[in-house]
Amino acid sequence: MHVQIDHPCVQHKLALIRDIETGHKRFRELATEITQFLCYEALKHIKTKEVDVQTPLAIAKCHKIDTDIVVVPILRAGVGMLEGILELVPTARVGFVGLYRDEETKQPVSYYERFPPQVDGGTCILIDPMLATGGSTAAAIDVLKKAGAGKIVVICIVTCEEGLSLVEEAHPDVPIYTASIDEKLDENKYIVPGLGDAGDRLFGTSH
Repeated sequence: MHVQIDHPCVQHKLALIRDIETGHKRFRELATEITQFLCYEALKHIKTKEVDVQTPLAIAKCHKIDTDIVVVPILRAGVGMLEGILELVPTARVGFVGLYRDEETKQPVSYYERFPPQVDGGTCILIDPMLATGGSTAAAIDVLKKAGAGKIVVICIVTCEEGLSLVEEAHPDVPIYTASIDEKLDENKYIVPGLGDAGDRLFGTSH
C-alpha cells in the first residue's frame, strides 16, 4: 500500500526542493519540513491510550501515543530526514542501517546495523529521500524484520512505480508514504524528474 500526500503545502515545498537553484542549506530545511508532513500522515492511525490530564479547570480525557517509535534512516541520505521526525516525535528512538551495492551481484548488502531494542514491538519508520529501484528499501526492511520489527512504515520524498512495485511485492505489509510518484527511472537509475542526488544536495558534496 502506498499513499501520495497531495496537500498543497507539501506540493509547494516539493517544487522548491526540486529546483536546481536550491542550495544545500535550504534543501535540508525543505527535507525536514516535507518529512514532518509525511510523518504526520504516516502516524495518523498509530496506537494511543486514554489518559486523564489535570487542566487549570478540570480533568480532561486525552490521548497519548502508546507505542515505541523507532526512526531508521538509510545511510547516508536518510539522515537528512531525521530531524523532521524528531521534531514531531521528540521521544522517538533512532536506529541506523547502511547499505552498499555489490558490484558483481548488483544486490544491496548491509554494512552497518544499529537498532535500539524497541525495534521489537515498536513502530519503525524507515526513511530515505529517494525510493528509486526499491532494492535498498526492500533490503533495509529485510534487516529490520530480522531484528524483530513487526510494524514498519516507509517514508520517502520522491519515488516511482518501479521502486514501489518491487517493495510492495517483497513486503506487502509495509505501507509507503511519499510526496510524489515520479515518471520513471533513467538509464542510470535516477528518478526523473526527481531531485538529483539527494545525499549530495543535502550535505553540499556536489561537484
